[in-house]
Amino acid sequence: MAKYNYREKKEKPATYRVQVKPEVVDALYEQILRKMIVEKKYRDPAYNAKKLAEELQTNTRYISAAISLRFQMSYPKLIASYRIRDAISILQDKRKKGMTMEEVATACGFANRQSFYAAFYHLQGKTPKQYQAEFLAKMALPKRPRKTKSE
Repeated sequence: MAKYNYREKKEKPATYRVQVKPEVVDALYEQILRKMIVEKKYRDPAYNAKKLAEELQTNTRYISAAISLRFQMSYPKLIASYRIRDAISILQDKRKKGMTMEEVATACGFANRQSFYAAFYHLQGKTPKQYQAEFLAKMALPKRPRKTKSE
């Protein structure tokens, strides 16, 4: 039984993926990367494939094909992966240690704490709280002095 009611969907082969020209897929891939990495569009909880397609002046099938072929995942999984990367950087930042999980979820673009926990657990195998506790415990370990060549 899946924890946090997160079920894996089985992918059906989409014939339109092979019909999209490789140069179109490559161009879309570059544009999608720019939207995610530079513009951080994934932080908007209302951002979806339709809005992305409109911004890139294409359709959602082309977006889906490009993401599937270049990222090897679906649009929702791509967005979740960027959001979780963002969450991990926040959870590892000592200056942001006082943030609640709801604040972290909102900062990363999740609509609510439940979807944040479900996506985090699915990708990391632990809850955000567990991840943060383990990370902080690891960082608190005293460092052993290095041996020099003369020793």
